[in-house]
Amino acid sequence: METGDLTVVGRVVSASNATLVCEAAAGENEAPVRCVYKPVRGEVPLWDFPDGTLAGREVASYEVSDALGWDVVPTTILRDGPFGPGMVQRWIDTPERHGEHGDRVDLVDICRPDLVPSGWIPVLEAYDGEGQEVALIHADDPRLQRMAVLDILLNNADRKGGHALEGLDGYVYGVDHGICLHHDDKLRTVLWGWAGAAVDDALMADVVAFVDSFADRVEPRVRGHITESETEALLARARALVQNPVMPQPRSSRPIPWPAF
Repeated sequence: METGDLTVVGRVVSASNATLVCEAAAGENEAPVRCVYKPVRGEVPLWDFPDGTLAGREVASYEVSDALGWDVVPTTILRDGPFGPGMVQRWIDTPERHGEHGDRVDLVDICRPDLVPSGWIPVLEAYDGEGQEVALIHADDPRLQRMAVLDILLNNADRKGGHALEGLDGYVYGVDHGICLHHDDKLRTVLWGWAGAAVDDALMADVVAFVDSFADRVEPRVRGHITESETEALLARARALVQNPVMPQPRSSRPIPWPAF
């Protein structure tokens, strides 16, 4: 993925920025690695994220996840590709859904308010396009809660339901981190089910280590991908969570990204 030739095999047409599916191979006899390639030249400028690139923010988000030892964000690098420099990220294979509506509930899903399954937390109730009552829900799953804590540190402005992937390996991954790490509070997520709950002690131990090693292990890894003020804000968010290890409550008029999936 780091040095092999990238061959474009598809495109994610629903993405707002150019998102290409590629295979990378080091040679003819090597098995290709599937990955996602988002060239910088295909990014749509955002007025509220004027600094740097979305690709750089994706790489910085991976570096934060990796520094915490959580591996929530799949391996992500910045490299040249068929359409110039861009973000390249390991592809995550997920189980297929079967049947008209699927025979399983996703980690983040919608259902009738009276049919919320055991082990899922309702986040809000609303009406769908046909005027039917629905509930936005997510699993009460420690793998997903770890992602929610990471989003606090990343100040993720766009945690949609479709950005939380349960891989075939049983791990839960988060993707699409192009609008993270702003110095202003922009947390928008579908994972509000733990709002007000204490953060797990094991996760907090990792956050404490993250803060303690920030200057030596974290700052060098995000340098050049985000601004100095955004780096300082990242450390400030981590310190604030150490001082008050509680999942935040929504504080803005738009706490959930739109669309939610």
